[in-house]
Amino acid sequence: MRAPAASAWRMQRLLPRLLLALDRLPTGGVLVGVLFFALSLTPSLLPRHFVLQGILSGCVFAAGYGIGVFGEWLWTFMELSIPGRARARRIKLIALLVCTLTAIVFLWLSTGWQNSIREVMGMAPVHSTQPVRVAAIAALPAALLIGIGTAIVRFVRAVANWLARILPRRVALVGGMLIVGVVTSLFVNGIVVRGVLYAADQFYGELDALAGQYEEPPADPLRSGSAGSLIDWDTIGLDARVYVQSGPTAADIQALIGRPAKSPLRVYVGLRSAETVDQRAQLALAEMERIGAFDRSVLVLIMPVGTGWVDPPAIDTLEILHAGDVASVALQYSYLTSWLSLLAEPDVGTASAQALFNAVYDYWTELPPDTRPRLYLHGLSLGAYASQASATLYDVLADPFQGALWAGPPFASPSWRNATANRQAGTPEWLPRFNDSSIIRFTNQSNALDIPGASWGPMRLVYLQYASDPIVFFEPQVLYRPPEWLTSNRPPDVSRQLTWYPVVTFLQLALDMALAQTSPVGFGHVYAPQHYLDAWLAITDPPNWDAPNLQRLRDRLTRSGGAQDIGPGWFRDKAPVVTSAVP
Repeated sequence: MRAPAASAWRMQRLLPRLLLALDRLPTGGVLVGVLFFALSLTPSLLPRHFVLQGILSGCVFAAGYGIGVFGEWLWTFMELSIPGRARARRIKLIALLVCTLTAIVFLWLSTGWQNSIREVMGMAPVHSTQPVRVAAIAALPAALLIGIGTAIVRFVRAVANWLARILPRRVALVGGMLIVGVVTSLFVNGIVVRGVLYAADQFYGELDALAGQYEEPPADPLRSGSAGSLIDWDTIGLDARVYVQSGPTAADIQALIGRPAKSPLRVYVGLRSAETVDQRAQLALAEMERIGAFDRSVLVLIMPVGTGWVDPPAIDTLEILHAGDVASVALQYSYLTSWLSLLAEPDVGTASAQALFNAVYDYWTELPPDTRPRLYLHGLSLGAYASQASATLYDVLADPFQGALWAGPPFASPSWRNATANRQAGTPEWLPRFNDSSIIRFTNQSNALDIPGASWGPMRLVYLQYASDPIVFFEPQVLYRPPEWLTSNRPPDVSRQLTWYPVVTFLQLALDMALAQTSPVGFGHVYAPQHYLDAWLAITDPPNWDAPNLQRLRDRLTRSGGAQDIGPGWFRDKAPVVTSAVP
């Protein structure tokens, strides 16, 4: 009898402590936090590894906890009725039980939800998303963020108590919130964010300078950085060297298409190649004149992504279509990755795009229209954002350039947003049609550029975008309302089980943006060669191609298989895709 008596005695002592802990529990914070945690396990645009899912779920729990605690405080602050202690305890226990069971069920369902994303992207299913590990990992960011939030709340209370000596209590509380809010904002934006961005800029700048420094400059005098070039090889970073040194040669293209070809011309000006953006633009123009870029039939002005990267399939496909009779020029404007560059220096890319365009366009318009090359613009991601701002339509109406291909335009792109917002009624946001489709057209994996009854005008602008690309379809308003691309016809590359939830979906898509380049080729922010091919085909209308040979080339590009195959030399093959030259 001693053991049961001892157990009963311990329970009698423990029960009051448990009830006291339940009374002190921030019910609103825990309930909303657990609910948000459960909803964070639902699918978004891209599949997530269980480690990233745990980090996301922890952050989402902390956000829900903060909202719940604030709601509970607001209820008390407004002096609304509060249930008695006994009733409150029963409500808390029932609510905690329901939320906990919901979280367990959602953890169990999360594998199926992640596989629903993988299915539409043609990925192999996963057998388990490690629900126990997800919950364990989530505890770390949740505890960290809640600790930071608690410290801020205590700071507000301390300031409010100090102000209460000279001000009414509630006025002092509002004053404490304002003071702490301003101080926190100044600290985060002025010290933390600036410090992180400065450190990132220094890191990426040194990486750009050091990476590949032992490589020999190109031997071909027509390549940037060669002995005959106006651009020093040491001023061209790692990503730029991939663009300069890779790509098909005349022999590669001839072997591929089965007819004579030229070696494409590529010019790249690095951020260290000249002091100012205008000097870099003029240097690019001088290098183009040196190598005879204006003697080619097609000329492309490229704005790279933040680090200076030019997507190889984007330019390789154009060069193949035109049998190498292409010259292209790219101008670096940042060392940072695209999303950091957009935060730290959003106007730098735009200024560079305008300087390059103005320098080349002014020279181009002085050339005889019958012999000068056709002029096009191109950009991917942040490069597309900058390239769209190269010139206004009114500036080029008298002598327009021929077109542009903008792939994965960021959601903040003004021109893209305007065309999407003013689309034809009944067309979805993820594949809109703008006016009569004579100037602007949108396309995706399905090649929607051939529109019955529509004809191109003198300028052809194409947006290549995937509905599963969060860089394109994220928007801040998703914090409090569902996006239009989710309320209309569901895109084919988006999970049928994706559902909008306030705050939660916002944070899911924010993580998706960071993971945008982890998707398979042809989904997310990884654009496929065959889709570039279809876009350039519609924009530039290359000669000497017929339908069977184009289909062979398209099939060949489709078989490239994965991102690891889309790099320098991805186009090389012994077998030509063209069976005979097309007259």
